[in-house]
Amino acid sequence: MSFVERLIFLMEANSVSGYQLSKGTGIATSCISTWKNGKTVPSVKRMASIANFFDVSIDYLAGYDDIPNRKKATAV
Repeated sequence: MSFVERLIFLMEANSVSGYQLSKGTGIATSCISTWKNGKTVPSVKRMASIANFFDVSIDYLAGYDDIPNRKKATAV
């Protein structure tokens, strides 16, 4: 999944609107809208804000990892 697909998935799965994400991260709704439309991608700083908001890793949000949780499974 791409960043856009993950962002939309997380927003829908958590019933979060663009407005709520904006208020929770301090990112303008217009930025969120352009990302959802695939016109631009966020900076690392903004991606970190979104990852923190949804409590997922940046790697998951960016599509580099399929494990959404910040804590990775460790070998026993």
